Amino acid sequence: MKSGHIKKKVSAASARAHTRANRAKSSSFPAMIAPILVALTVGLLGWAYQASKPPPPKICGSLDGPPVTSPRVKLGDGRHLAYREAGVSKEEAKYKIVVIHGFDSSKDLNLPAPQEFVEELKIYFLFFDRAGYGDSDPNPSRSVKSEAYDVQELADKLQIGSKFYVIGISIGAYPAYSCLKYIPHRLAGASLVVPFVHYWWPCLPANLSSEAFNRLLAQDQWSFRVAHYTPWLFYWWMTQKWFPSLSIMAGNMAIFSQSDLEVLKKWSEVPSVGQEKIRQQGVHESLYRDIMVSYGKWDFDPTDLVNPFPDNEGSVHVWQGYEDKIIPYQINRYLSEKLPWIHYHEVPDAGHLLIFESKTCEAVLRELLHR
Repeated sequence: MKSGHIKKKVSAASARAHTRANRAKSSSFPAMIAPILVALTVGLLGWAYQASKPPPPKICGSLDGPPVTSPRVKLGDGRHLAYREAGVSKEEAKYKIVVIHGFDSSKDLNLPAPQEFVEELKIYFLFFDRAGYGDSDPNPSRSVKSEAYDVQELADKLQIGSKFYVIGISIGAYPAYSCLKYIPHRLAGASLVVPFVHYWWPCLPANLSSEAFNRLLAQDQWSFRVAHYTPWLFYWWMTQKWFPSLSIMAGNMAIFSQSDLEVLKKWSEVPSVGQEKIRQQGVHESLYRDIMVSYGKWDFDPTDLVNPFPDNEGSVHVWQGYEDKIIPYQINRYLSEKLPWIHYHEVPDAGHLLIFESKTCEAVLRELLHR
């Protein structure tokens, strides 16, 4: 037998069988991976849904909620609004003012108006927790419009009269705008103090809104974009840890002016009343929904408003701090120029907390009440 290579013949049938086996192995790989991909996709969607879904609020007075510790009125839709009265009694008052608090605040805010001034002018103040704040029930259907009707119904429940004044502070100015739009016949006057601005109001020139918006911290720009364009993602955005979210909630002091820091220092030296109750029903129904509603779609522009006092029987005022780093003075100055019936007051050295300076607070009240 000669040495050398032995050439093995492979039949055609055997080759075809071998090819089919290889194809079966290769085709089984996608078949195996497909269920894994589906499972991962479903899991990711489930995680995203849970991450974007806020927990249910802890309603005051419910079994798992905080106790009710404030006087409240029951509204027509079954919700409760908590309130606080200050100044002289409503029976002896000459002027009745509903004060609308700002972001992360409540009915327990303190306006530093001198007591003798309040008594001399016979001013009655009605403070209240807006929906979801403090002891007031959340309103899942909350809107710019609903804020005005909350004010009106509260006033009627407490029988403060057919007309009253409103003061809206910071983000509390969007309910004041709502009052000017939807219940102007109930107003004796209005003051919007360092009022909230909506960077997507159609009435604003693009260059003005862009310039003002770009002056904000990047984290605030993104927070407001999410609230405006994808509000259903806002809870996730505010609770995720990958990117910084709203600066005011993160305690970033860079957003405050020098005069603001002085006010904050004074506040730190005295006990704060009711601070622990502001978010007690859940941060989503108080703070987050406030942002989503204010930066959502409005049914009107500020420049659509009509002077509610054509015969000068009342007046509307805007107070703006020139040094305010939270609310850009350029936009409120522009709106006041477009609405000449608004009395615009720009305070040179003041920041966002200007109404919490005693002299400015008194000036706000005097102008509103024509005193």
